[in-house]
Amino acid sequence: MGYYDGKKILIIGGTGTIGKGLVKELLNQRPKVIRILSRDEYKQFIMEREIEDIHKGKLRFLIGDVRDYDRVERAMEDIDIVFNLAAMKHVPSCEYNPTEAIKTNVTGMENVIKAAIYHNVECVLFTSSDKAISPTNAYGATKLLAERLVQAANYSKGKARTKFVAVRFGNVMGSRGSVIPLFKKLILEKREITVTNHGMSRFMMTLTDAVKLTMVAAEKGIGGEVFVLKMPIIKLKDLAEIVVEETCKKYNIDINDVKIKTIGLRVGEKMYEELMTEEEAEFAYDLGDMYAVIPISVERGIYEKNYCEFDKAKRESYSSHGKEPIHKEEVRKLIISENLI
Repeated sequence: MGYYDGKKILIIGGTGTIGKGLVKELLNQRPKVIRILSRDEYKQFIMEREIEDIHKGKLRFLIGDVRDYDRVERAMEDIDIVFNLAAMKHVPSCEYNPTEAIKTNVTGMENVIKAAIYHNVECVLFTSSDKAISPTNAYGATKLLAERLVQAANYSKGKARTKFVAVRFGNVMGSRGSVIPLFKKLILEKREITVTNHGMSRFMMTLTDAVKLTMVAAEKGIGGEVFVLKMPIIKLKDLAEIVVEETCKKYNIDINDVKIKTIGLRVGEKMYEELMTEEEAEFAYDLGDMYAVIPISVERGIYEKNYCEFDKAKRESYSSHGKEPIHKEEVRKLIISENLI
């Protein structure tokens, strides 16, 4: 039996790209039920139509908002594992509406924690972002605070059995609102794409990577860790050029008709991203394909025992600045393998 076999699972914010990928993979693990709590009934309707008939009996769609504690608490009754994917994550939107970002990303996480302790669930997993490291925008700051709430909850839960774990995502290629589908849309409709800065670099991960990291962290974590996948660095310039080339090839468009326009950084946007700070790296373990970042403010003996077979991470800043990005053709292979064009 696998970890998810026979489990009752709640996915908050489960109708997005990552939520759909997670549901699809979890259904193969034979859970007892998967409840999906989200605000948008239309997205739920579309998602329900996309699920194979053999799996539909295991899904429950619940309308509700992570900001509403009472709704979260009711949705979590008799649940074993909770994945909190709900977030306001559009950087400019969070910058101009920081109080709304706080309500969803911080207060929402607090509601999940309280409900999980009340129902004594087995595991809560929170999905964070590399923008939480040295944040320069409201979105990153809310994700950082939510990470701290998750780690603190693991040591202030009283008699509850719940383990609280987080994962830190980079940019998920092809996810809703991300740059690849936006570029593709602009090419098809306007024959022009806009990039903020050609020198910008990002940590990128595929949807497959994001789902795997989420599921492994929930299973393997003992509570309090932040798991960070080792991700390739991609230059925005390379990404833009490849999307133009592949889209033009697929839709028989003359590549000379498509322009790439530079517009400068958006509000709150960074040129580079970080996966871990140097201070965090001192308390992180190298698990091979990912890092386990240990809370700095707690007794670390239990982690040293659990991760004793692994090496410590190198103490350095894990930034996309000054690091070698992957070759352009490797980026192309990633895009083609995930069928993103």
